[in-house]
Amino acid sequence: MSGSIKTNAAPYTQAQTAEYGAQAETAQIIIPVGGMTCAACSARVEKALAKVNGVEKASVNLASEKASVIYNPAVVRAQGIKAAIEKAGYKVLDFSGYGAADEHKRLKELEIKTLWTKFIVSAVFSAPLLYIAMAPMIKAFTAPFPKALSPMNFPLVYAMLELLLVIPVIIAGNKFYVSGFKNLLRRSPNMDSLIAVGTSAAFLYSLYNVIQIALGDFHAVEALYFETAGVIITLILLGKSLEAVSKGRTGEAIKRLMSLSPKTAFIMQNGVEKEIAIDEVIIGDIVAVKPGSKIPVDGVIIEGSSSIDESMLSGESMPVDKKPGDKVYAATINANGLILFKAEKVGSGTTLAQIIRLVEEAQGSKAPIARLADVVSGYFVPIICLIAIAAGAAWFAASQAGVVSLPAGKTVVEFSLTIFISVLVIACPCALGLATPTAIMAAAGKGAEYGVLIKSGEALEITHKINTVVFDKTGTLTEGKPRVTDVVASEAGKALLQSPDALQSGGGAPAEDVLLQIAASAEKGSEHPLGKAIVAESQNKSQESLPINDFNALPGRGVRAAVSLAGGGETLVLAGNRKLMDENAVDLGPLEEESEKLAGQGKTPMFIALDGKIAGIIAVADVLKKTSAEAVKMLHKMGIEVAMITGDNSKTAAAIAKEAGIDRVLAEVLPQDKAAEVRRLQGGEGAGPKRFVAMVGDGVNDAPALAQADVGMAIGNGADVAIESADIVLMHSNLQDVPAAVNLSKQTMRIIKQNLFWAFGYNTLGVPIAAGLLYLFGGPLLNPIFAAAAMSMSSVSVLTNALRLKRFNPLKLEHSGGLKPKA
Repeated sequence: MSGSIKTNAAPYTQAQTAEYGAQAETAQIIIPVGGMTCAACSARVEKALAKVNGVEKASVNLASEKASVIYNPAVVRAQGIKAAIEKAGYKVLDFSGYGAADEHKRLKELEIKTLWTKFIVSAVFSAPLLYIAMAPMIKAFTAPFPKALSPMNFPLVYAMLELLLVIPVIIAGNKFYVSGFKNLLRRSPNMDSLIAVGTSAAFLYSLYNVIQIALGDFHAVEALYFETAGVIITLILLGKSLEAVSKGRTGEAIKRLMSLSPKTAFIMQNGVEKEIAIDEVIIGDIVAVKPGSKIPVDGVIIEGSSSIDESMLSGESMPVDKKPGDKVYAATINANGLILFKAEKVGSGTTLAQIIRLVEEAQGSKAPIARLADVVSGYFVPIICLIAIAAGAAWFAASQAGVVSLPAGKTVVEFSLTIFISVLVIACPCALGLATPTAIMAAAGKGAEYGVLIKSGEALEITHKINTVVFDKTGTLTEGKPRVTDVVASEAGKALLQSPDALQSGGGAPAEDVLLQIAASAEKGSEHPLGKAIVAESQNKSQESLPINDFNALPGRGVRAAVSLAGGGETLVLAGNRKLMDENAVDLGPLEEESEKLAGQGKTPMFIALDGKIAGIIAVADVLKKTSAEAVKMLHKMGIEVAMITGDNSKTAAAIAKEAGIDRVLAEVLPQDKAAEVRRLQGGEGAGPKRFVAMVGDGVNDAPALAQADVGMAIGNGADVAIESADIVLMHSNLQDVPAAVNLSKQTMRIIKQNLFWAFGYNTLGVPIAAGLLYLFGGPLLNPIFAAAAMSMSSVSVLTNALRLKRFNPLKLEHSGGLKPKA
């Protein structure tokens, strides 16, 4: 999408911004770029963008053919960035709106069809060209060859036929010449330049010899190299066709995501249902969705009820019951019942659009391991041109001086020309440019299939180094839906709770019920899950909320509030953990032993003090997610240490950790101290080696720790701040996706290293062989045709290797104790 722009504001509240440092306002745009053929092209676009004033970071991905630019809108506009790309000699493609996926697919299919057509045309003419050129030279060749075409008897006819056959091939490969010479004139040669110069040299030398034949020098018929130019172009067109198909397959995941959204929506206008294009829906529209139809945009139900299949977002196969006031999301399916909802997020603002944006950004980003390849790509083509010229000149001089003997049947010029062309066509900057981005594209797509959204190539790379994973407890390891299990009133508390001041007129309520009502009233304004559990329990008992004054939330400790009692009095309520009681010098008395007992059962005791005296305990328990213990087990099998961080007391935390199988517990940690704990683990706790730490959380108070960790992983149903701060988003809220992300990273890094080894190894060995190294020591001389075939297949091999990730199952356990891809 040429106008795919997002703004990166600071993801914290004002207070948090002050604490963690304000972030400058920037914007990001992803621009599809046309005309890039190799790593030298993407490097040129990247350099051109980096020179634009106001551009803070530019990354150009050859595999996805997109530029990702972070810039300051106050200094430069998107139009200025696009102009820089076009000035560099490349085309800005315009894919925007809901039809972008279809338009992009259409253009890619057209590109592939065009390439195949050109290859077929080229092959139809180059096959007889190769036959005619080679048959008379091979004495053992017994296939029929027309005497009228004999090069010895009719040299001019023979030469003109070769010329006529090669011309359609050159026309089919015209793009190489247009792009190659244009970039050569701009002093930024690319792979097309190498092909254009190499085949032009063969063609022009052969054309010169055709003229010589016409002038009477019949021996010049032995110096025709039209088949070299023709076959090189044909093989490269084949390679480009296969490359285009493979690149299309690496982007299939994003195409599937983009195709999930419906093309139209039904909105209500003056009580009448009207069908409109999806990109015409605006915020505030009332949208009607019939049973079996997809939800077109995000919104809130205002009428009707239904079950919605949200599996594409949550991974849960069971439909979710929805009623008025509940949110619905684009691309989910209305299973039954007609609903009307008010559109709240449309276009690029929908949850689906945000997922697509995250995957696009990840696919367009670069991993640090790619830096060497990027540096080499920037200088690769000019260096190859110099090597080709130097090698050709050196062999020419050595042959002229008689230092080396010429291959049979070749003149000095032909020998030098063979070396020159071979070096040019064997060099492959494409393999270097595709080695990393194709693997990242495939990995980001595979992650998206499993609900693991990886935001950048850097995050994908670092994740394979993780040796410690820290889980937040509430809402991450546990369901995040705690419930009240015990209400215990102290003897002193009972006397107070059953006094006329505390009881409603009529009296007689048990002390435990009064304690719950008072605590729930104090917790009414709390956002903490434990506080909400107490409020929910009170509501389940149909208790009325009592009026409160001076409510204060005390992060990491509890709440303080003045509650007006039912009997007419007022009491200062402290509801929270042991730390809150200690700070206010509240003596727990006999309830201390009771709290230890409850904590040992994995329950969280919440102390309730009235006017400075302990009145009772309300215990709350939050059950582990079904996947927590299995996720921890998988991480252990990968040799990764697992820790849990929580504000809970140490006994409750230890009980939960034991149930989950977690190695160590960081308990009674205040929200503001979580980042410091992660930092301490990263530093090896002062004595051990540095650790690579992943933090997994879901809440606002986890955001600093997520940002501090080497890799932050946010639960998909968590707070927006946590998701913004994280490097990886686990959309399905399934903790088994944590080891899956690590495993996917490990496999991706293996493939990237294999690709880079092949790309560098191929060029390191191929170029010297093409330059005549083997011939120098008595070996064969590389034919330019074989050099072209090797070059074409090098790019295809890198792409094919990256596509192995499409068959990879990151959740597959290995019997030896690690994780392995699905067989």
